[in-house]
Amino acid sequence: MSGPETLTFGCRLNACESEVIRARAREAGLDEVVIVNTCAVTTEAVRQARQAIRRARRERPGRPIVVTGCAAQIAPDRFAAMAEVDLVLGNHEKLDPAPYRDFAAGHAARVQVADIFAVRETAAHLVDGFEGRARAFVQVQNGCDHRCTFCVIPYGRGASRSVPAADVVDQVRRLTDAGFNEVVLTGVDLTAWGGDLPDAPVLGDLVDAVLRGVPDLPRLRLSSLDAVEIDPRLFRLIGEQPRLMPHLHLSLQAGDDLILKRMKRRHNRADAVRLCADLRAARPDIAFGADLIAGFPTETEAAFRNSLDLIADCGLAHLHVFPYSARPGTPAARMPAVDPVIVRERAALLRAAGAEALAAHLARQHGRVVRVLAERDGDGGGVLGRAEDYSAVRLEADAPAPSGAIVTARIVGSDGHRLVGRAEPGQAVAA
Repeated sequence: MSGPETLTFGCRLNACESEVIRARAREAGLDEVVIVNTCAVTTEAVRQARQAIRRARRERPGRPIVVTGCAAQIAPDRFAAMAEVDLVLGNHEKLDPAPYRDFAAGHAARVQVADIFAVRETAAHLVDGFEGRARAFVQVQNGCDHRCTFCVIPYGRGASRSVPAADVVDQVRRLTDAGFNEVVLTGVDLTAWGGDLPDAPVLGDLVDAVLRGVPDLPRLRLSSLDAVEIDPRLFRLIGEQPRLMPHLHLSLQAGDDLILKRMKRRHNRADAVRLCADLRAARPDIAFGADLIAGFPTETEAAFRNSLDLIADCGLAHLHVFPYSARPGTPAARMPAVDPVIVRERAALLRAAGAEALAAHLARQHGRVVRVLAERDGDGGGVLGRAEDYSAVRLEADAPAPSGAIVTARIVGSDGHRLVGRAEPGQAVAA
């Protein structure tokens, strides 16, 4: 047995926390445990987690199953009712060594889920590596103080709380010393970082501290950002710091002002378009990703078209499209729903427009020299990785590139989904 197994759903923060969870289980001697780290962002995410739990019991008979994450935090009884589940842990408890020690000793309460809003701090959980991953994730913030009408995540994560900058810098340095060439700063509401710390620093202060404090780190990347909260220092760093990757994933959700208002978002359409234009002027090689929801309650055809047009108006290249999913207890779930057939059709149209935008973005990269973070071997040969702007790359290299290495390559084509790059003659692979 190779050790504890984690099945991780959802966001990059969950991916980060799964490393801590695996370490906690290993320290407790739970080498055969299967831990399902759930997501609650959509009904489909919850369904997939439950399906994975049942599959884990069929395929791994006799191994204990622990369920945790946002879905477990929000609806612990629903998972406790599953015969396959041996232990349910909340989002705070899953990072605490004690429940794992108690479970190994045979005297743990089957459900351990406390009030997440009573948690006031987020610790810097130190890890030395990320199993099977070319890049490392560092949790710098948790929770959310906003109440978007469609979202249950605050009830899974609690109030916004930040990891002090010195602890973040120490963790990034630790991972860089361990050989990681790219680190991703992640959180539930990343741009809220610092609001609960003394003197209320902002995310730009943290990014500056990391870049200054860890000069050997080649690539620093940010996870999803709330567009309205990008502070002036962060904006300046995006334009000036080549080690800060030219890719931002924006939490936009819609492109229609009335829908944005009903979502209780804090930006309007013009804000999003202006931000992307200003950032592109400051960093011409930047690429944007975005979350977009199709079929939010009351969405008319005209409102949907505004979201569809936002892809071109903002110059979005990497889309995450979500068909609207009613979450119990949210205000949006009580609003007049759009026909599910129309929701699926609109999601398909958004994805098709996103695919066209990505293909056009990739076509513009032909002939450029880029630096690719190697991730894994490709099924058809070569190496798969990511360019600095997060474009997927299939790298044709004379010598294999180890996972996590940075390879300089010239882009010689694309297939509409990923770039094709060829390692530059004489270029060494940076391990």
